[in-house]
Amino acid sequence: MRDTSMTRWRAPTPSTRSGDLRVGAPATRDREAVLKSALDSLYQGFDDADSTVDPIRLVRPFDDPADREVVGFFAAALAFGRVAGILRSIERLLDVLGPSPARFVRTFDPQRARASFARLGHRWVRGVDLMALVWVLRSVLREFGSIEAGFVRGLDPDAEDVSAALESFTAWARAVDLDPVADRRQAPPNVRYFFPPPSAGSACKRLNLFVRWMVRSDRVDLGVWTGVRPSQLIVPLDTHVIRVGQCLRLTRYRSPGWRMAVDITEALRHLDPNDPVRYDFAMCHLGMMDACGFRRPQRDSQCPLRGACHPAGPRTPRASRPPSARR
Repeated sequence: MRDTSMTRWRAPTPSTRSGDLRVGAPATRDREAVLKSALDSLYQGFDDADSTVDPIRLVRPFDDPADREVVGFFAAALAFGRVAGILRSIERLLDVLGPSPARFVRTFDPQRARASFARLGHRWVRGVDLMALVWVLRSVLREFGSIEAGFVRGLDPDAEDVSAALESFTAWARAVDLDPVADRRQAPPNVRYFFPPPSAGSACKRLNLFVRWMVRSDRVDLGVWTGVRPSQLIVPLDTHVIRVGQCLRLTRYRSPGWRMAVDITEALRHLDPNDPVRYDFAMCHLGMMDACGFRRPQRDSQCPLRGACHPAGPRTPRASRPPSARR
């Protein structure tokens, strides 16, 4: 996701230069304070629904929490690729879902909807795959009443994070019978890409993004759910968060995946135990804008996080069409 021409952002106040700031490593309180101050300033600069173009802007116009939940899931599921293409794909899907997407999903009839979905797709995701995703959500709503209820059934209220809930939710979703949406003229529908489990090493980026939107509440996130605490969230790991996270020395891992997502989250939890993932939106969009100077010769001298970042550190491996560990 990257389209800097559509981004509006307020620069944070620069931090004071400091030394090694690896969070969780033997670091002084002063060093962690420098990093927290830098990220808090960055968060404030991006805490505005209009600060940048993001798929969550297509979820916000819906007032009904049930519609926000459904639209949010679709928007997060398609949040890969360039921003402009993501938004077009979501908007085309919303045209089919109509004014009440939750009602559409609850009453979804694959045979009646097949012609409408044949015109949809996103990158390698086909219309029949989107039909299968609607069918899975229909099954979730009919079985549990809401996506939240289906998710929290696998969550221990005292759990440190949502890993067990993600594992349970993805296993349930992947077991849904997709025969009702199959078309003999096409390859079988596939939804596994939308429901990667942590146990396979996946970072579960899009699922964690959706849960962040639903759980957190500020000027960006929607706060629809009440059954998950912000402290239990895992950062939605993408190439931008990886790059900024490595510059900030928030992780010791080089390869994207679940371990890196947990590692970065744990580092951020040192800075804000109650809401570690609140920094995600700002870190992601800072990377999307290339505002951190990672690709420029001057690097740290132009970085909004200057004094806290280490751009000479290990570079992020180049992203490609994902195996499961990068989803």
